[in-house]
Amino acid sequence: MNLPVLQADCSQCFALCCVLLPFQKGESFPETKPSGVPCHNLDDRDRCGIHATLREDGWSGCVAFDCFGAGQQVAQVTYGGVSWREGGNLGEMAAVLSVMRQLHEMLALLDEAVRRSAGPAGPWLERVVGLVGGTPEELLALDIDQLRLEVGAVLGEASRGVRAHWTDALDLTGQDLAGRDLRELDLRGAALRGAVLLGADLRGCDLTDADLLGADLRGADARGAELSEALFLTVAQRAVLRV
Repeated sequence: MNLPVLQADCSQCFALCCVLLPFQKGESFPETKPSGVPCHNLDDRDRCGIHATLREDGWSGCVAFDCFGAGQQVAQVTYGGVSWREGGNLGEMAAVLSVMRQLHEMLALLDEAVRRSAGPAGPWLERVVGLVGGTPEELLALDIDQLRLEVGAVLGEASRGVRAHWTDALDLTGQDLAGRDLRELDLRGAALRGAVLLGADLRGCDLTDADLLGADLRGADARGAELSEALFLTVAQRAVLRV
């Protein structure tokens, strides 16, 4: 089984995220842009003109965004290297990118589950790998919400397997912990799936085997925290931490 590349390679993409994705003016973006309109920072070579200073210039949303390699998959495989500049199909391409990004995120999480657990993730990894090579029509016909539910259940089972030896681990699933000082808690093996950790104080915390799937970590202070063995911690989540 050959996994597609699950890290973004902008050199193999057509700046799809900079064109197809909308954003609203606020903390993460200095202006509003609708879907299908190229960002004004994009040059005619599909490169960002301020890539080196995105955060300093107020574009932290771009820094935090991760397509999990879906951009180059859509550009080079789904559409065979035909750019949006030539294809005239921005609406369809935007919908396909949305589906592909979710599939690639599932692949990244399932791949981690396979590496960390002897649970049921392997067959599901193969199943999702078989979906990413589909045509635009096949991709848009997927019931992506149902697939996410099914994969989420598999990831939950894998998580329980990884965390099983932490017999006294905390279950903080879905809890609102925004702004809380969590430094006195033992978070090893903790269930933090879907927890709101916005601005939480995690300095020096050991998050070994802690399940962070879907946790909101924006602005959380993780200086000195042990994150190397945290479970389901994505690049996008790391990007919004204070470290």
